[in-house]
Amino acid sequence: MVENILRGLLGVAFLVGICWLFSKNRKAIDWKLVGTGLLIQFTFAFLIIALPNITENYFGYRFDWFERIFRGMANFFVMVIGYTNAGATFVLGDWPSVTQVNDGLTGELFTVGYIFAFKVLPTVIFFSALTSLLYFLGILQKIVFGFAWVMSKTMRLSGAESLNAAGNIFLGQTEAPLLIRPYLDKMTKSEILCVMVGGMATIAGGVMAAYIGFLGGDDVERQKLFAMHLLSASIMSAPAAIVASKMLFPQTESVDRDLKVNKERIGSNVIEAIANGTTDGLKLAVNVGAMLLAFTAFMAMFNSIFLGLGNVIGINDNIASATNNTYSGLSLDYLFGIIMAPVAWLLGTPSGDILAVGQLLGEKTIINEFVAYASLGEMKDTLDEKSIIIATYALCGFSNFASIGIQIGGIGALAPNQKTNLSQLGIRALLGGTVACFFTAAIAGMII
Repeated sequence: MVENILRGLLGVAFLVGICWLFSKNRKAIDWKLVGTGLLIQFTFAFLIIALPNITENYFGYRFDWFERIFRGMANFFVMVIGYTNAGATFVLGDWPSVTQVNDGLTGELFTVGYIFAFKVLPTVIFFSALTSLLYFLGILQKIVFGFAWVMSKTMRLSGAESLNAAGNIFLGQTEAPLLIRPYLDKMTKSEILCVMVGGMATIAGGVMAAYIGFLGGDDVERQKLFAMHLLSASIMSAPAAIVASKMLFPQTESVDRDLKVNKERIGSNVIEAIANGTTDGLKLAVNVGAMLLAFTAFMAMFNSIFLGLGNVIGINDNIASATNNTYSGLSLDYLFGIIMAPVAWLLGTPSGDILAVGQLLGEKTIINEFVAYASLGEMKDTLDEKSIIIATYALCGFSNFASIGIQIGGIGALAPNQKTNLSQLGIRALLGGTVACFFTAAIAGMII
């Protein structure tokens, strides 16, 4: 336990150092804000992950009120998957369950492709429609306002920054800014970076529900476990994103601290809101499927090239031997693992898994988190449970190079005069979003 805490503190210190090193104005960093943001993360992780076990082990009573709340929220996402299965079964037919496959009734049909096509993509579509409905009814805005109020009071942010950071817990990096659309034009560079980092440090509810099904399969208890951790990661990464962004670009100008949610609705009635959400979800699902197909194909192509290079210079056998045949030779996966293995160790990953988790971190940053979660889904039977949980937290964000273009296009469409700032801050936002996800993983690693 002591080793976990020390390694986690070293990881957090390393990440703070990275933000300080690349800060636009080191002298203007608000260290009280940094401390407050990290304390919020520590407190949240302690209440959800550690407190129930501590009270049970030392006092014989499991104080799990906070855990129950988040398990209830996690169960909601699992129910969404169940409702999605009903729609998917009607449209796509009745497919076998994990139990049937394990009993040998259907051979090799239950593959990653099956999970993705018939579990993940339908969930993206349905959750997008559900989110659109909740937004139209004003329910989502009220939930977001509650989170925003806490962050505004504790971290002294502008109202728009707080609302966007809270919105990113449930919405994507181009949907959350809709909550603050009237304020985008007049935002300072520091505020714009905070919006960008918030989008990159979290994931949308639609893909969160998809990852639950993807990682948990048909096992409801595993779904609930991943649901709770993914939800915790998205919430914890909101203050982490603020810490990273305000270190990278400190706020030196006066800002508007009023909390006012944009009243703009998605559609003119309930039916149109559901229809618009379904259409947006379909576009997202097709885009995700196409991106995963293309990038996986590119990975295979580059791996083949690197493997050939490894044969020429004679290092493939050495790599295979050194990794116990986890890697057959020189590959992009292996290079990702080598480069990011030290970071994986700092996050608290057990030493035997740092190469594999390092690979996941590299895939997530260079390609996207969907590819990384797909790889995690294939690896999870060979990894330590702690490694799986740490990876789940570390991968839970849109921080990759493609997201820079997505934000310039999406946020730029809402505030055309900010496109120059968006393009100038792109790399800094990617760094901030990556650091924020790693903050969350390091803190979770200390407590698990």
